[in-house]
Amino acid sequence: MNISTSMMPAAPDAGSEWWEVTPGERFVIRTSAAETGGIYTMLEIVADPRNGVPLHVHANEEEHFVVLEGSVHLTAGDETLELSAGDSMTVRRGTPHAWANLSDGIVRMLIIFSPGNLERTFRLIGTLKGEDLAAVLASNESDGSTVVGPPPFADVFSVVSPRPRP
Repeated sequence: MNISTSMMPAAPDAGSEWWEVTPGERFVIRTSAAETGGIYTMLEIVADPRNGVPLHVHANEEEHFVVLEGSVHLTAGDETLELSAGDSMTVRRGTPHAWANLSDGIVRMLIIFSPGNLERTFRLIGTLKGEDLAAVLASNESDGSTVVGPPPFADVFSVVSPRPRP
């Protein structure tokens, strides 16, 4: 059963606002870094079919994935696997990684960054559109995250190859 994002609660200080990373991928902050003293931040991501992220590295954070609905393909270092609802995986800082929804349905997952510094970048991304987003990814505004290549999956929409707006 697909759950409408408008029916899901958000973190107390995030309002109920869902932000768009790129057409077909949206997020809400479930637990803010302020709530955890910077120890972690937790986002909920909803991605449409064929959406994903480019190959990237976090210099400062571990990234923990918990799949709530659907399935996601994840590449981390030399490993590629499919995670289904109920599965989880941690990507260590400094490990090149990417994920994509290669299924015909949505994927819903929690992503926990520890420490929670990347929340600032996601809040910034949520306010930007198009070329502004590419500029953030190439700047110091990325808080230590670096795109190192395109998505390692065929025919995937991402911030470097966005799907057309309806």
